[in-house]
Amino acid sequence: MIADESHEHAIEEENYFVSMTDMMVGLVFIFIILLMYYALQFRQVTDELTGADATRAEILTQIQSSLKRQGVEVLVDTQNGVLRLPDSILFDSGNDQLKPEGQLSVAKLSVALEEVLPCYTRRAETTSRPAHCEANEHAIESVYIEGHTDADNYSRGGRDNWDLSVVRATNTYRALVGARPDLSGLCAIKGDRCEPVLSVSGYGPQRPVDPGDSIEAKAKNRRIDLRIIMVTPDSGQTVRRVEQALQAS
Repeated sequence: MIADESHEHAIEEENYFVSMTDMMVGLVFIFIILLMYYALQFRQVTDELTGADATRAEILTQIQSSLKRQGVEVLVDTQNGVLRLPDSILFDSGNDQLKPEGQLSVAKLSVALEEVLPCYTRRAETTSRPAHCEANEHAIESVYIEGHTDADNYSRGGRDNWDLSVVRATNTYRALVGARPDLSGLCAIKGDRCEPVLSVSGYGPQRPVDPGDSIEAKAKNRRIDLRIIMVTPDSGQTVRRVEQALQAS
């Protein structure tokens, strides 16, 4: 009798450990599946970001090539998504008004932007892109027209370098849309809104490209930058996809 009870108890313990083992194997299997899913999602987001950076570099190269054909030389920083116009071709020292050759350069820039930007943006009245645009999956979110100055003290009429950089950026924007009014209608789709792509900002001397204090360094720091920001993957959408996968599993 005692032997039978011991045998039954041993069988129950064995069944218990078998059930626990099966459950642990199942949990490990689920964990591996979720890990693979997260890895795939991470790879997808990484690929989207890398592809967007490559597209941005192509946009900058296209604009630079268009300007070069028109006789305007600009610098391009593909890593940071910036097209750089030296201060010397746009403004006289300490002045926020575009000089005549600056007006001409900005007018040529507006031509280049009107050639390229519509392929990566939208218009409020339509969701289609121009017929000449090649198919692409990436879009522009914003184009910031940034004003920058050197670190030399500037004071005129109660204004300083910050004011000078902002007004120069604003005047550049006005010259762009004045030459090509359609540029002001370019927008990025955000939810149910179509928000304008072109924007203005001024940084005074706070973002130098050359930290030196030589004449050459100061000349580099006095500039107008066009900074292109691409649409990035929607993190909220990625989270929703993960939640749906968890609910389905």
